[in-house]
Amino acid sequence: MGERTANVQDGNIGETLTGLAATISGRRVASPEESYTARLLTGKEDSLLKKLAEEASEVIMACKDNDHDHIRYEAADLVYHLLVVLERYGVTLDELAGELNARRR
Repeated sequence: MGERTANVQDGNIGETLTGLAATISGRRVASPEESYTARLLTGKEDSLLKKLAEEASEVIMACKDNDHDHIRYEAADLVYHLLVVLERYGVTLDELAGELNARRR
């Protein structure tokens, strides 16, 4: 488990996801030696996919512990890694939104 984030305040999820996705996309041209995100985007596929599975498991364990702050922390890790997966495989946030919207009908 990582260190808990202090002083977390509510934000706008749409703005946050859009901004984070843009940052992740920009890391495609960064040096993998200097950027964790660049390593995930250009490194071995299995490394990224294993990390996604690990983060999902950590969310599950935090839920089992019924620890609100830990759930939030691990969910943020999972969302970040999911956004990296989407970037790596060329799935945009607009496409994801379209998929989710189509399921609401």
